[in-house]
Amino acid sequence: MLETRKNNLLKIINNFLFLKNVKSKSMLFFLLLIFSFSSHSQDLDVNKGKSLFNANCAACHKLNKNLIGPALAGVSEKYEKEWLYTWIKNSSAMIKSGDERAVAIWEEYNKAAMNAFPQLSNEDIDNILAYTDYKPEPVVAATALSSGTVQLEPQSSLSQDLVLVALIIILLVLTTMLYLVNKTLRDIATRNGIVVEEKQIKPSTPIWKLFIRNQFLVFCSVVFFLLSSAYFAYGWLMQVGIDQGYMPIQPIHYSHKIHSGANQIDCQYCHSSARVSKHSGIPSLNVCMNCHENIAEYNGEEDLEKGYTKEFYTSEIKKLYKAVGWDEEKRIYTGDVEPVKWVRIHNLPDFVYFNHSQHVNVAGIECQTCHGPVEEMEIAYQHSSLTMGWCINCHRESNIKVKDNDYYTKIHEELSKKYGVEKLTIAQMGGLECGKCHY
Repeated sequence: MLETRKNNLLKIINNFLFLKNVKSKSMLFFLLLIFSFSSHSQDLDVNKGKSLFNANCAACHKLNKNLIGPALAGVSEKYEKEWLYTWIKNSSAMIKSGDERAVAIWEEYNKAAMNAFPQLSNEDIDNILAYTDYKPEPVVAATALSSGTVQLEPQSSLSQDLVLVALIIILLVLTTMLYLVNKTLRDIATRNGIVVEEKQIKPSTPIWKLFIRNQFLVFCSVVFFLLSSAYFAYGWLMQVGIDQGYMPIQPIHYSHKIHSGANQIDCQYCHSSARVSKHSGIPSLNVCMNCHENIAEYNGEEDLEKGYTKEFYTSEIKKLYKAVGWDEEKRIYTGDVEPVKWVRIHNLPDFVYFNHSQHVNVAGIECQTCHGPVEEMEIAYQHSSLTMGWCINCHRESNIKVKDNDYYTKIHEELSKKYGVEKLTIAQMGGLECGKCHY
């Protein structure tokens, strides 16, 4: 269609150049204006057709791939427009009337009934067909650095601030030691009646012997190194069992940034057990397939620098299909499934009792309070330290939400009288008792 329009335009321009009659040129110029206007209208029709397609057709059809219904790219070349008008507005009536092509489509696609769209005018359908027939100019895609490799920066066990402080302390110690050794050399030279300029000092005694002779300097150095060693040893031991920042690579790349951030899927849609259970739970792959039965390709934003291309995300969706045994072409479950060995990120010690439902349902705490900005995480990681001190600080600082909360109505009235306050912290409600978390 577009090629024909281009050829007609070239013919008009060619005739315009060779005509000498002013009247004829005026007529051709008028035709050029009409052609340019109609060409612009055609572009607008394609855009409008895309909107109509997404609103009415995209749930069951794709352009170049069968879904619940057939692929619609180039459909106007297979059927007459009048037939398509009737089929789109009321396909059931055509099937009941015995139309051969209508019955053949109905039987080919598992006798799935197509919705009727009587609200669509012939012009709307023409716009949709213009969109399904439209073939954009090929674009050379940028080459990604890596299609399936995710590189993470190494994480240090000690913070940068702690390393900086340690280096400053070492520098101060070395400076002090040099000053004291130099002072000791001066004293020895003075006692022996030797007068030498500072640049010419050449002690006959080795420096380490001079250092040993100064017992005060030895004592201070030993005490300092013992204390600093104890400090760093204590800091290292206190990090045992703390996995803050832990970011494992999962067998199937799942981007919280796309699902929770860009698509704004509620956390509890996938982690539904967090409302009623101690554990938030790992979502079943069937939950994923609620959407991904009809989403086989990724069409969102890319991050070429980190290797997150459309091809990468689409390949991860294929891993999901393989795990659940989904035949993309036939749109059936084959039963040939493979377990997905997810890597757990948040894991409290066995002697700690923590109930998600109590915090999510009763306390109304947002997921981000403990898990951080999940909606911004391309790869999920442990945001908080989850230490005992971290939990206790939260219990000391957080107030109980008693408004419209029948769970706390009676006990709040009694404790408000006891403490003489309007608001109660979790600590005042017994949140610091050992038995609450360790029993």
